[in-house]
Amino acid sequence: MAIIVNLDVMMAKRKISSGDLAEKIGITPANLSILKNQKAKAVRFSTLNDICEALSCQPGDILEYQPDQKES
Repeated sequence: MAIIVNLDVMMAKRKISSGDLAEKIGITPANLSILKNQKAKAVRFSTLNDICEALSCQPGDILEYQPDQKES
């Protein structure tokens, strides 16, 4: 997929654990792990908003677009 989730990078910069962030934003640690480990197919804007609020960051700090590499 062309969308890269850099949530682990922002969490490290803010020195917050997965458990603490999950509790702050009101989702389960398992769902946060799915998002953090590039397994999510979608993210709700409300969840993205809560993450940005908790980490004092912008959506672009968490989400990145990298075009898929085409095989020749």
